Amino acid sequence: MLDTLKNFLTGLGETDTMTEERPPLDKKLSAAALMVHVIVADGKITDAEEKRLNEVLGEHYAVGEGDARKLAEAAKDAQSEAVDLYGFTSILKAQMSDDERLALIEDLWEMVYADGNVHEFEDNVVWRVAELLGIGSRERMVLKQRVKARLDGTAPAT
Repeated sequence: MLDTLKNFLTGLGETDTMTEERPPLDKKLSAAALMVHVIVADGKITDAEEKRLNEVLGEHYAVGEGDARKLAEAAKDAQSEAVDLYGFTSILKAQMSDDERLALIEDLWEMVYADGNVHEFEDNVVWRVAELLGIGSRERMVLKQRVKARLDGTAPAT
């Protein structure tokens, strides 16, 4: 029995050579992981959130529907392994322009509203990400109102 325990403990440090190597974090994957972080903040991912995640990734970060699904899956893996938001936001702050960071916050609000419910944990994630990206409270709230108005059908015509 002692040998079994010793073998088990020895094997804990070994990595499985059959697993695929994870792609390095880049701008797209970091942004997608933050979107996933928002939709899991309330403890569940709804079909509506999953659908909207794939749509936003397809529209803003990937070429086609298949690529968007792959990016979403990689983002779920990256998000589940993350210990904090800083790993993602530091990459984005370095690689994104101010306009791209604002667009990301707008995308995060899209995730918050995807299931029709604004949960306080989701709202809090957007606030923390915005702060880490150097986006102030006023800009964050303007983007929130813009997304809500667009979804309510009350957004002014551009």
